[in-house]
Amino acid sequence: MIDSHVHFWNYDPVRDAWITTDMQLIRRDFLPADFRAANAEAGCIAVQASQSEAETDFLLQLAGEDDVIRGIVGWVDLRAADVGERLAYYRQFPIIRGFRHVVQGEPAGFLLRPEFLNGIRELTGAGFTYDILVYHHQLDDVIRFLEQFPGQRFVIDHGAKPGIAAGLIDDWAEKMRTIAQHPAIYCKASGLLTEADWARWKPETIFPYLDVLFDCFGSRRLMFGSDWPVVQVAGGYRAWLALLQDYLKDFSEPDKRAFFSDNATAFYKLS
Repeated sequence: MIDSHVHFWNYDPVRDAWITTDMQLIRRDFLPADFRAANAEAGCIAVQASQSEAETDFLLQLAGEDDVIRGIVGWVDLRAADVGERLAYYRQFPIIRGFRHVVQGEPAGFLLRPEFLNGIRELTGAGFTYDILVYHHQLDDVIRFLEQFPGQRFVIDHGAKPGIAAGLIDDWAEKMRTIAQHPAIYCKASGLLTEADWARWKPETIFPYLDVLFDCFGSRRLMFGSDWPVVQVAGGYRAWLALLQDYLKDFSEPDKRAFFSDNATAFYKLS
């Protein structure tokens, strides 16, 4: 198995202020040994959780110490004038497969700002992937953004965070179908439990959203991700994995293998 979306951190209450008081379970350090304990069968893609190059360097350090990390999605300032130089620097580390910016916390139109678009062009030229992290209400910007980069490898994190707790699905589903028309766009089936009611979700709450994602992206462009350790606040790693295994129980073995391993390997070009 390849878990396409895992975070690591040494908890810092100032830097990690996004981990609010109702997320007490994850207000501590989470490192590769903890991930191995959560799911010993899986390698992972380590994805940035804070917006600094220090975060990228931290993930590089961890990957040098533990080969459970198969690839890194780091952070670099894609708006910076010297972004090309910074990407050239990070190309010396083959384990860095791509980059991400936490766009879900940015104002409307952020993805379409000229300096950010320039950063993505530099990313494309350097051969890196880009993880798109947005909420469902930001998808109009995503659609316009994707149209400008037909050759770039993108993946939508967390299914674009649909409004599961509020039962919102139709508008999100329509826009995800539009996005999926781009054949090079992948999506992660991750982070859905934390968009539901953490204490009251049931499989039948989540399955309609998985139906949409599989209908849009199929078994060959949708990849397994846990969003560990954030998933711990909404039932935990094993609960999410069991839900997905139940959902896929009637899928073919090649389709299951694609979802749980091969698609992440192909998208991130893991060796």
